[in-house]
Amino acid sequence: MSSGSAAYQVSQLDELEAESIFVMREVVAEMERPVLLFSGGKDSIVMLRLAQKAFAPAGIPFPVMHVDTGHNFPEVLDYRDRRVTELNLHLIVASVPEALTRGLVRESGDGMRNRIQTPVLLDAVEK
Repeated sequence: MSSGSAAYQVSQLDELEAESIFVMREVVAEMERPVLLFSGGKDSIVMLRLAQKAFAPAGIPFPVMHVDTGHNFPEVLDYRDRRVTELNLHLIVASVPEALTRGLVRESGDGMRNRIQTPVLLDAVEK
């Protein structure tokens, strides 16, 4: 390197972002029906933003899926719905309360719904 040139460096965050975008594009290229799980929490908000970047200026080419436990804060659902509308996305809601009514799952005595989200998710993915 000559004394007059500056070294080009990519930050670790930029590198992770680029790798994530690459993986998303590969998934869309290789898989038949990809979907992005979206709870409205910080991790899924980041993933949604990465999907925006990966496919810009086009839209996100897959739906988002929310496994709704029935215990969400109204603000989270409002945010989810607002982002879906803003980005013109297809939203799939896999509903734990609906699955309880249909008899797909049974609620445990402690009222926690974490374990029963998995069969609800798998049922929605199958559909």
